Amino acid sequence: MDSSLGLCEEKCLATVRGHELRAGQREPRLLTLLEHSGQFTLGVLANPEAVVSSPVPQLSIPITSHFQIVREAEEALLIDISISTTLRIRIRGERTPELLLELQDDERTRTFLQQVKKAKQQVEGRSSLPRKMEPVVPAPLKPSVPVPPQRGTSKPPVTASKNLLQGSTNNSNTGKSLNSVDPAVSLVTDFGFEENFSHALKVEEKKNQQNRVVAQREPPPVPPLPPRKGSYTTPAAPVAGPPPKEKPPPMQIGTPIRQEYSHSSERSSSWSDSPTTHSMRQAMLSSQSGLREGLLKYRLGKKEKEFVDIHNFRFFAGTWNVNGQSPDSSLNPWLCCDPDPPDMYALGFQELDLSTEAFFYMDSSKEQLWVDAVERSLHPKAKYKRVRIIRLVGMMLVVFVKKEHKNNIRHVSAESVGTGLMNKMGNKGGVAVRFVFHNTSFCIVNSHLAAHVEDFERRNQDYKDICARMSFHLMEHPPLNIVKHDVVIWLGDLNYRLCLYDAAEVKRLIADNELRRLQEYDQLNIQRHTKRAFTDFMEGEITFIPTYKYDAKSDRWDSSGKCRVPAWCDRVLWRGSNVKQLHYRSHMELQTSDHKPVSALFSVGVKMVNEPRYKKVFEDIVRDMDRMENDFLPSLALTRREFTFENVKFRQLQRQSFLITNDGQVPCTFAFIPKLTDSQYCKPWLRADPSEGLLDPNETMEIALEVYVSKDSVTLLNSGEDKIEDILVLHLDRGKDYFITVSGNYLPSCFGTSLDTLCRMKKPIREIPITKLIDLGEDSYMEKEKSRMNFLLESTNTEDKPLKIPKEIWLLVNHLFTKACQQEELFQTPGLQDELQCIIDCLDTSIPDFIPGCNHSVAEALLIFLEALPEPVVCYELYQRCLECSHDSRLCKQLISQLPRAHRNVFRYLMAFLRELLKYSIDNNLTANLLATLFASLLIRPPPNLTGRQTSNDRQRANDFILGFLMGSDED
Repeated sequence: MDSSLGLCEEKCLATVRGHELRAGQREPRLLTLLEHSGQFTLGVLANPEAVVSSPVPQLSIPITSHFQIVREAEEALLIDISISTTLRIRIRGERTPELLLELQDDERTRTFLQQVKKAKQQVEGRSSLPRKMEPVVPAPLKPSVPVPPQRGTSKPPVTASKNLLQGSTNNSNTGKSLNSVDPAVSLVTDFGFEENFSHALKVEEKKNQQNRVVAQREPPPVPPLPPRKGSYTTPAAPVAGPPPKEKPPPMQIGTPIRQEYSHSSERSSSWSDSPTTHSMRQAMLSSQSGLREGLLKYRLGKKEKEFVDIHNFRFFAGTWNVNGQSPDSSLNPWLCCDPDPPDMYALGFQELDLSTEAFFYMDSSKEQLWVDAVERSLHPKAKYKRVRIIRLVGMMLVVFVKKEHKNNIRHVSAESVGTGLMNKMGNKGGVAVRFVFHNTSFCIVNSHLAAHVEDFERRNQDYKDICARMSFHLMEHPPLNIVKHDVVIWLGDLNYRLCLYDAAEVKRLIADNELRRLQEYDQLNIQRHTKRAFTDFMEGEITFIPTYKYDAKSDRWDSSGKCRVPAWCDRVLWRGSNVKQLHYRSHMELQTSDHKPVSALFSVGVKMVNEPRYKKVFEDIVRDMDRMENDFLPSLALTRREFTFENVKFRQLQRQSFLITNDGQVPCTFAFIPKLTDSQYCKPWLRADPSEGLLDPNETMEIALEVYVSKDSVTLLNSGEDKIEDILVLHLDRGKDYFITVSGNYLPSCFGTSLDTLCRMKKPIREIPITKLIDLGEDSYMEKEKSRMNFLLESTNTEDKPLKIPKEIWLLVNHLFTKACQQEELFQTPGLQDELQCIIDCLDTSIPDFIPGCNHSVAEALLIFLEALPEPVVCYELYQRCLECSHDSRLCKQLISQLPRAHRNVFRYLMAFLRELLKYSIDNNLTANLLATLFASLLIRPPPNLTGRQTSNDRQRANDFILGFLMGSDED
């Protein structure tokens, strides 16, 4: 049994993490330097975070004499202040697209680049050996990227000269040895980037202060929408001269797939997905070969039915909640229940590991045990290779394919979404694997949704969260969400129960085989029929008895004190065309867990290209494009250009839309581009969906403008430093720009306001004028400075005396203290979004007698409040000292005494509350370790410049710091 698709025997010499900046996206990458038989390769792996097993580079760049790296020049400043912690490099290889990468400017990156340099030197040493005479042809210079027309005031461009990069050897006044060369200069000269590429080094435009730090947006849980017609994006292509004759692309990579080239509604959940620089956007759009290639793919996609045939393949999907158990028997009754082997397996597990290590540290000893058990039990009549495996805490998804089909699998990616507390904890959520088989795209989702009979709304919310936040990042395609695939199979412990509470009655109906009558009370069926969840999914007829809950190691219904009502928790659903379910069944023979495994066998029609017909369609499209090219200019008509958003609130989505119509006679490519002084096309609280696309003549597309204030943008809006005002630039390739104005009013929130400012507010924040808020912010800064000098200083004026702690924290904590100390799974179960919004509004507009919403919603509101603080309870400046003294309780107490007054009081107040909660641990299932891990991430946050460098050891020391106070006495 082969363990993984594409596993290779290369030796890994070095790795480094970074981000690729491409076509408006900033996507994670893992660079690996590989050696195999004396040959060196630079591997670029997409989405490194989602890889659990051996990573497979999705792009391999051979290090040859043509391989080059260029470091992007930074903007020349009058005062040399090192504020950037990253560096940008361009990688050019032979017959591979040029990549722009952003890496951390640290020792690991410098070591990695030195290793690459040595590898290139070895290659050049071998290539310098005598060989046959070859004609010397000068390398053509790369054409310069056209500069877009300047809008507004313009400045002469600043260029980085060759002398600046190589260092001046004539200046004797520097006082430095000639051997003392800046590492960046050394890299440039070592790699030989001199005459041919000096003009390619451009000065990056100064980043907009508002958008300097861009974080992931927390998207609101909105249900997915079906794909729009005519929604395609032109992917970026390497700049190259036009070929002498146009040829159809190879079948495997050129075959159009609707989902693979769809428009940017397939963007990731980040609200800052946008062009990195103006020059990059122009480079992409002004590449005529790239534009033509994208238009070809778009038109081929529309004529797909003319050259595609459908062939059926057998697809086995299985799910099993194993309740933290290890495999104790063969899985053949589950995986080999049919005489003929399936072409593919997709197997999802839930509660694979219930240990603390799996929950907090993502480490599980049981993962390999179950993988081995699965591989031993795959159908004996075929050989299989593993496509991908991904695990999030106890959820694991593994996909296998027949060995003879492995070469037809491509564009593999895996992702995970946690929907536990604050949408981060991975005890609930989903994992997914997507891939393309021949020319049909698949997405397999394994999810474990919220538990308990009455919490069906939480399950609906989990489903919507997974759909909204699950996004796949591929090297040469825009991000894809779940519904942007031809076939989606959703399996797992969905946890929907029966709306019947009499276990004896349910068991009687099961004994009488009244399964259809029972299914009328099934929550999943009810939610689907009322279009609240899984609206577009189908499910086969259920002919097996409920798969939950049994006594472990038996077929007896739950006989514990809780006596759970039997339910069909474990389900398999699907959506897509050409999918037929052959079997849907449970497997009672397996008794390892309190759930029974479930499987579904599908016959899936897969699109396969007929090469002669494909060639004919391709040639017809090329001829048609040749007739139209250069005859007309693109043009758009917009239904609206001004938008006003009223009463924008924290964490509350507002959406308005407009239509664009291609009123010209040629296809047009559009994209929102940054303004001259900005690095993003919009501010962090704004998003256009889609942000780019392609329209045929007379085709219309809807563009939505979404305003969502998250924790990353709320502070500047609260203080008045930012406003709901922006101008979007909609750019047409080879056409003009359209300007769209966005304005509105923002309602300040106590969420995202500093502790010192809140302590000086005796009224709700909405009752205080914005000018007064600014004054309070300045006063709180002075109060903080006084507190550092003398934390015993008291104001003589009672009216001006600030509160000891913000009233909002007191209201939230007091509610939990009086009503939720014995609440089961407090701080472990997420709240409801509607209730969270009510709580936020309540705290912003009043001083209530009670907090609306359930205990779980109030608990999550407290965590959101702490997370949104512009400066954490333990101030940034004390972060490093906090880690250093975590081993000594005496030093920890001294550090807390040095905090500003408001921060010190809040910390002590929260610790006293958490210690009180631990007294009821039997009822609320809380432990000191769990609370320390959760609150350490909120109270002790690294400064923004260290966020990406925080190690697991740093997190553990922060946990130990909090744990010392939780285990101390009440007097602490």
